Amino acid sequence: MTFDGHDAVPAANWAAHDGVPLLRTLATALLALEAQTGLDSFTLPYPAEAQRALDRTVLACLLRGARPPAGLTELVDRCRTVPLEDWPLSLPADLVEPGDRLLDEMSGRPTELCHEWAGRSSDSAAVFRDREVVLAALRLCREYGEEEAYTAFRGLLVHRPVLTVAELYEVTGDMVLEPVYELVRRVYKPVPESYLRDGAYTACGRCLTLLTPVGADEWWCERDRCRRQGPPPPGRRIACDGPFTVSQLERPLRQFVTGPGRAEADLEHELLALGLQVRMWPGYDAYDLQVVFPDGWRWAVDVKDWAHPTFLGRSARPVPQDPPYDEAFWAVPVHRAAARPHYVAAFERARPASAGDLPLLTDAELVTRAKRRLRTCKGDRRA
Repeated sequence: MTFDGHDAVPAANWAAHDGVPLLRTLATALLALEAQTGLDSFTLPYPAEAQRALDRTVLACLLRGARPPAGLTELVDRCRTVPLEDWPLSLPADLVEPGDRLLDEMSGRPTELCHEWAGRSSDSAAVFRDREVVLAALRLCREYGEEEAYTAFRGLLVHRPVLTVAELYEVTGDMVLEPVYELVRRVYKPVPESYLRDGAYTACGRCLTLLTPVGADEWWCERDRCRRQGPPPPGRRIACDGPFTVSQLERPLRQFVTGPGRAEADLEHELLALGLQVRMWPGYDAYDLQVVFPDGWRWAVDVKDWAHPTFLGRSARPVPQDPPYDEAFWAVPVHRAAARPHYVAAFERARPASAGDLPLLTDAELVTRAKRRLRTCKGDRRA
């Protein structure tokens, strides 16, 4: 997932649909509540976003003859238990699939979809926080003339979303990362006690983010992809030695950098296994992967790990021409397309004309296409 400073198509394009602004307001409010009080208890005064979400939801229900929530607690409970398709909202096509919720039914935590609604809408105070941080890293590394520093920074966010105190100290002493020392300190935050079980924090063995204890002995992982693979496997266990034992990346960065970055790394691994040359984040992150075939043909690939194809389509734009390439693609993890029927078609309907015919493939389709092209390079007529 590259960062070049361009915003998505303005959300005002959807202003005619009364359900869209309300869903954005709800998602933003849920994230504000989680950050301020936690979603299992509320303290006065409520964040302004939460009160605004409650007021607007009550009005929407009354206008449509539905029973409004009696208060904030009931509103939050509805966000967890009632699928969005059952809310009294007027929504355009492609926005809601059966089972979509703003809060996870099991853990009560904001879903990835909730973060996309809040983080990709223009009226959110936290809009594009991930883009703000990564663009800051780009600026700092360019000022130092250190592309290697930027690559190391992106790799850090992808492969090490959780750091102990000792590890954070080690990272901020790494000379390669010198241009972004202060940025690293700002984006890794102390972990709240809600992640603790039996005096320790536990990372997911698959996606490396911290697991949330649920019930007596279960775990919940914040990544959709991980949950679809089955119960998350507990990985590294870190004993709690005090309030600042462990730090983790801010959620917008885990959502929009670490998540796609894991998909980028998986794709890199598969393409390297085919014998192709792969360069990550070339040209200060002009795009995610530069793939070079034996005959010199070059692909530019941007990986987009988004739950919602319409949001992704609205953000579509041509892949930058430098470093040069012969073909360009956007790729989405296959599990995203499997989770939403007609994912690619919804992307294409939402894609603006300015993006041209930018193709979207699943990562599996991209690897298959690479294999086919390799056979062509080798003169295999079966290609």
